[in-house]
Amino acid sequence: MENLRRRRPGEPDRPVSESEKEEQEEEDKNRGEGSSKKDKKENKKKEKKKWSCIDNCCWLIGFICSMWWLLLFLYKAVPSSLPQYVTEAITGPLPDPPGEKLRKEGFTAEHPVVFVPGIVTAGLELWEGKPCADGLFRKRLWGGTFGEVYKRPLCWVEHMSLNNETGLDPDGIRVRPVPGLVAADYFAPGYFVWAVLIANLARIGYEEKNMYMASYDWRLSFQNTEVRDHTLSRIKSTIELMVATNNKKAVIVPHSMGVLYFLHFMKWVEAPAPMGGGGGPHWCAKHIKAVMNIGGPFLGVPKAVPGLFSAEARDIAVARAIAPGVLDNDIFHLQTLQHVMRMTRTWDATMSMIPRGGNTIWGGFDWSPEEGYLPSKKRKNESVTTSAGNTEDLKPKKVYYGRTISFGKDVADASSSDIQSQRIDFRGAVKGGNIANTSCRDVWTEYNDMGVGGIKAVADYKVYTADDIVDLLHFVAPKMMARGDAQYTYGIADDPNDPKYNHFKYWSNPLETKLPDAPEMEIFSLYGVGIPTERAYVYRVAPSADCNIPFQIDISANGEEETSCLRDGVFLVDGDETVPVLSSGYMCAKGWRGKTKYNPSGIQTYIREYDHAPPSNFLEGRGTQSGAHVDIMGNFALIEDIMRVAAGQNGKDLGGDRVYSDIFKWAEKINLKL
Repeated sequence: MENLRRRRPGEPDRPVSESEKEEQEEEDKNRGEGSSKKDKKENKKKEKKKWSCIDNCCWLIGFICSMWWLLLFLYKAVPSSLPQYVTEAITGPLPDPPGEKLRKEGFTAEHPVVFVPGIVTAGLELWEGKPCADGLFRKRLWGGTFGEVYKRPLCWVEHMSLNNETGLDPDGIRVRPVPGLVAADYFAPGYFVWAVLIANLARIGYEEKNMYMASYDWRLSFQNTEVRDHTLSRIKSTIELMVATNNKKAVIVPHSMGVLYFLHFMKWVEAPAPMGGGGGPHWCAKHIKAVMNIGGPFLGVPKAVPGLFSAEARDIAVARAIAPGVLDNDIFHLQTLQHVMRMTRTWDATMSMIPRGGNTIWGGFDWSPEEGYLPSKKRKNESVTTSAGNTEDLKPKKVYYGRTISFGKDVADASSSDIQSQRIDFRGAVKGGNIANTSCRDVWTEYNDMGVGGIKAVADYKVYTADDIVDLLHFVAPKMMARGDAQYTYGIADDPNDPKYNHFKYWSNPLETKLPDAPEMEIFSLYGVGIPTERAYVYRVAPSADCNIPFQIDISANGEEETSCLRDGVFLVDGDETVPVLSSGYMCAKGWRGKTKYNPSGIQTYIREYDHAPPSNFLEGRGTQSGAHVDIMGNFALIEDIMRVAAGQNGKDLGGDRVYSDIFKWAEKINLKL
């Protein structure tokens, strides 16, 4: 073996012996076995690298769990002061909360405070339900985590709906308001409503013995909260107890629809039984120091019209366009908007938000109080620089805000003479000629009964002003409005002393009822400004009348100018994102100012506006200077105003009116004899 050698290149071949052949074959065999072992190892490595779906899922779950435990550990381990430290490092020192500021100034709890929540912000819990709601006794169906919405949505809709004939409980279902301060301190985990105000009041000595959340079932009509739950009687007795034990009149703080609810209460409490509370004509004067209304829709909300008409508003219309078909024809056959409409049209409280005062307040074909408004910080007669470098004055295009609903952008901009020559009155039109609903499962709404004839009649009327809206809703939702007619009115009283206005259906309409005889009481209107707010709408007939909601906001309708107030089919004015300034401010600016037919005792009224300033960074959360309809509940300036009045000051001590909008100018344009 040692004598064997390889043949050099160019060396001639020589004979190979048998032993050399055997040795060569053995060597080749060993080399082959070695290479096959290497191949097997490499193949095993490759096989290990190939992960199955289960491997990936397990890895992902493990990663999420690990991150969750890590974040939970950090949350528990990090000092509670660290977020504030980081915020102050970025934005500078934070101002003292109003409660701390007033405590340092020596203010303490004086007048008992009553909170009146608005629509949708107070919790509702289940007391009796159908088999599908097993295990939910006294669990929140509204507010909280909303977990049951995702688990059993159709069951949830059934239990949140009211009887379509009576406006009360359906058979076998009882949903009731959550009692106490927890009813509306947070709407959902981390989303405050009254919590910030309550916490600041606590800093100057307030607690549950001198604070009360007047929670009620916001789905019911105002009078039906007394018929079913005796809520108005409980509010009356609680205020009487708090005033007696504190020896001070109460300060009432309603928010949103709670403003209308308490307006109804002030008439109810003094009216004779059995319709009223029997408190006598001076009950409010004896028990109430001030009513501080936050974001009050005194004259209604235009946003309520598309909600009842087509179960949408601007945000929902935009969402529908982004994901067409998801809200109309859900893959799980849920037909979201149809179920929302079927449910919300049983909530009689929503009809309290329909605009009041008709064309006298909201304008007609050719005029509106807010004419000339620009939805930007630039105001009329200011100059801007064009792309060519020239400066020119801002001259807003004439906008017909009084046309609450227009079928088509061209109709919204057309002259009144052109429109009136084409209009065909829908009142008395024959409904029928229905087409089969083949696009989605049948979810009954009152549109099922309209048919092609009724849909065409609505569209052919072209334009609907505030005077027409109530008639329009009667045409498209007669069952709903039949209940509404028994609970609310939307007109203007020439003489509020007429005995007919003693009926409860007039009590929440400030244009058809009088304030109580309480000259020492004060009424404040506190609301945000500086946010474009829905005022009028451009509509279209939905393609093929999908899923029985045949009308949609036309989001393709937009203004041509940068400063246009028409965006995504909605005309915008100044407000708090939900309630226009006109509705929040008119009564305190003019309708109740001084001695008028609606304020015969001359109750002092004040307007306190809060110019919207969004948070500068995400660390500020929802901001302390927000003017938005719900976020304003965390506005430090608003909280300070409320606390000062609760601690004994009055409107003059606050500095009287504070106004940023054109509310006084707009109020003067309204020709209403006072």
